Amino acid sequence: MISILKKARWSPYAVGTGIGVLSWVTFALMNKALGVSTTMVRAAGAVEALVSEAHIRSNSYFVKYLGTLDEPYPVFEWQFSLVVMLVLGAFCAALLSSTHVREVVPDLWKSRFGPSKWVRFVGAFLAGIVVIFGARLAGGCTSGHGISGGLQLAVSSWIFFICLFVSGIVTAWLLYGKGGQGHV
Repeated sequence: MISILKKARWSPYAVGTGIGVLSWVTFALMNKALGVSTTMVRAAGAVEALVSEAHIRSNSYFVKYLGTLDEPYPVFEWQFSLVVMLVLGAFCAALLSSTHVREVVPDLWKSRFGPSKWVRFVGAFLAGIVVIFGARLAGGCTSGHGISGGLQLAVSSWIFFICLFVSGIVTAWLLYGKGGQGHV
């Protein structure tokens, strides 16, 4: 069993099956869909509540995820644990497989935008903001729509997934062009 954990790359079929089983377990035991973007809403609401809890509890968007003053929902629950464990699991996988590579600026990025790590960090941060905004606008992230919604054959999730791939291809083409030599 330990030898499998030391592999640099796992079979995508085995990993896909594992994610599918995890999704089934999540539905069966918690009656919840697998996803992570709601964690950001809960965390943002919890931080904002430090300034004005009454405002958070009167905002219908936050009430959906954090509850009301009379009946608050927990901020830290199974989904928050999933986010933490995703990071911890990736770290453990890198250690066990001895494939941890410290690459601040990937070669493809460097050839297109230069070697500045700050340009890379700002680009990644801004991209993260766009992704989380899009996930909340779509009512879920790639794990929520792509995995849980896809398993349920939800039309909205399949539309989301198709749009995700198309927009990813268009964005990569605009940023890097054919063969990584695009124009801004």
